[in-house]
Amino acid sequence: MDVYNLTTVTQFILIGLSDLPEVCYPLFMVFVIIYQITLLGNGAILLAIVTERKLQTPMYYLLANLSLLDIFCPSATVPKLLKNLLTEDHSISFVGCALQLYFLVGLVGTEVFLLAVMAYDRYVAICFPLRYSLIMTKVRCVQLLFGTWTAGFLNSFLHTMSTFSLSFCKSNRVNQYYCDIPPVVALSCSSTYVEEMLILVVGGILGIGAFLTTLISYIYIVSTILKIQSVEGKRKAFSTCASHLLVVFLFYGTAIFTYIVPFSSQYSPARDRLISMLYAVITPMLNPIIYSLRNTEVKGALKTVFHLRMFSQKA
Repeated sequence: MDVYNLTTVTQFILIGLSDLPEVCYPLFMVFVIIYQITLLGNGAILLAIVTERKLQTPMYYLLANLSLLDIFCPSATVPKLLKNLLTEDHSISFVGCALQLYFLVGLVGTEVFLLAVMAYDRYVAICFPLRYSLIMTKVRCVQLLFGTWTAGFLNSFLHTMSTFSLSFCKSNRVNQYYCDIPPVVALSCSSTYVEEMLILVVGGILGIGAFLTTLISYIYIVSTILKIQSVEGKRKAFSTCASHLLVVFLFYGTAIFTYIVPFSSQYSPARDRLISMLYAVITPMLNPIIYSLRNTEVKGALKTVFHLRMFSQKA
């Protein structure tokens, strides 16, 4: 069925922070700086993994994909956000809104699955160190990565088609600075039962499945580390998964905080949009900082890359 026959809405208006004009210019500068740091940090991680042979292992292939996601996710929303902060035109076309939602939901979903795969990788490395190279081969790593990206974007395709098959004949003002499922569905004047059930069933099964995989993997990891007798052995074992554990806490912690705040008695829509904006762009910026500070191999590779670039410029 043709989507356009179901709606009289041809464009949406992203409210963003239009009700807080006094902070638009300061926020513009803040997000430009954060976005540049995000691109440079994750780009440096990718460059280090590509150029340093000792980092070309399954663990770092997974990290490279996380860096790609941390570049793509803010790139789906921040450029439009920056434009909206400087201009009075906050509109986005119907197709543009659908594409933004599709890529954003697909990328976030892929990151949820990728974090689960990374947890499984650390589980195998710590709980079965002698069999790690046999279990986590490069072929297996490619298969897992293909599965995470495919699952993320198939899930997004289902949600996008379901969301934009609704009728939009009421307000076209999206109560967010980007097109997301809840604020767009809220604008529908037709029944949203199917979309709501799709979010609960498909999103719930996939999201909870990925979360449980991550949680169970770390329960086994912690249990194995605690059984190690020597303090040095425990330190080395924990150091191999500390960075990823921090990223997992950051990802799920900010997600929970963002979705619990609206239920508080002091809920403010403008403040909620500001909080979601900050967490959506800060998390991708912090991930490469965490890995470069906590992981000695990544830190060493980054130093090598920067020294080579400085030497080549001087030459």
